[in-house]
Amino acid sequence: MTTAKLYDVEEASATVARLLTALPCAQTMLQLEQIDPFALSPSDRIDYLSALERQDGWLYALKQRAITAVAGFTPSIGDGALAGVDEAEREDISTALRLAPATAQSRIDIARTLVNNLPQTCSALATGEISSAHATVIARETALAIRDGAPESTIFHIEERALAYAEFHTPGQVANLVRTQIAKLAPEEFEETVTKAQSLRRVSCYNDADGMSTVVAILPAADAQIVINSIEAFILRQNQSEASATRNEPNRTADQKRADALTAICATVLSDLSSTVAAHRRPLTVNVTVDLPTLLGLAENPGQLAGYGAIPASVARHLASDASWKRFITEPQSGNLLDFGRESYQPPQVLKDFLIARDRTCRFPGCRRSALLSDLDHAQSWENGGATSPDNIGALCRRHHRLKTHDGWQIESFLDGSCTWTSPLGKRYFTPARPVGEPI
Repeated sequence: MTTAKLYDVEEASATVARLLTALPCAQTMLQLEQIDPFALSPSDRIDYLSALERQDGWLYALKQRAITAVAGFTPSIGDGALAGVDEAEREDISTALRLAPATAQSRIDIARTLVNNLPQTCSALATGEISSAHATVIARETALAIRDGAPESTIFHIEERALAYAEFHTPGQVANLVRTQIAKLAPEEFEETVTKAQSLRRVSCYNDADGMSTVVAILPAADAQIVINSIEAFILRQNQSEASATRNEPNRTADQKRADALTAICATVLSDLSSTVAAHRRPLTVNVTVDLPTLLGLAENPGQLAGYGAIPASVARHLASDASWKRFITEPQSGNLLDFGRESYQPPQVLKDFLIARDRTCRFPGCRRSALLSDLDHAQSWENGGATSPDNIGALCRRHHRLKTHDGWQIESFLDGSCTWTSPLGKRYFTPARPVGEPI
């Protein structure tokens, strides 16, 4: 027996609006199932999708309880010389859900972490406030701290910060925040973990078919940023050359350009090019943010490596010892950037420097393209009276710059760097300010 669908457009629209804020449950899911999304207006289709996503969180919360019920609240070790941790339980989960054993074990570990240690996250899932992806990264990133015996109050604080952050940020950004919070609350353990990880740095080459090979570099985060910035600098120089010369080769994708650049450059390229190739008249650099007490050795707060996240205090001090410094002035409570040392630059360049430092990445929700490699664009165009000022200009990557200019998206910009986007269908999305010293 099939369920009749709601095809009355006005009735379906009103139902979607109501279910978008309804508490997730089986009854809500049944009502959503009766709606044909293809019969909705384009705007209502987005709300319908959002309502289903809330249901997914609720169902994911139930699934974590079910997995824990099968596997048990704690790991078990089977009998026999070859038996391992969760041997039987892992096989029960893997066969029931048609998963590889390793994947099943990962599911068990996440479920136990959520059910045993993260009640706020489970509650947010059950009420549809966060997605299953957000919950998974919170559990995965806190699991090590829990295993190492972090106090319940510490885990509670990390969980609380992560859930508040999840409202306007992607799962990847939330994971970065959790790692930073753990580093701040347990700096000595973080230092030891990073030191051990650095000893595993390596470069490997694997031969593939069709005349190709795969090169994998496992590097400390700062070294990886040097490699990436060298590649971007090489591409910038190459693009400048191509603009003034006709080339016969076909257009290359961004991935192909990076691969070609990596083949053509070495570790010294960034310093060689820094005086001649620059985005916004600034060389591509490795940027580290560290507070003054830590820099002076009076505190051990983790630094922030642009493009990566938290790094130990000792690494931040090491990088700062051979670097050009810039003074940042922040609002004490929020950490939002207010001003920074201007040296001797003229106002237009000072404004560029300020915006790059304030925004750090493209301001479109979820985009992490570096502000240094993005356009600095007026929210209200200069031709229509928009001011060339911090409250009207911000970083937009080329893709989202075009989206705003040509595809009907609108942006309302604010002095602290936050902004509100409005889609062509009228949906509004808020991008919060990026406090200095916090991950993005």
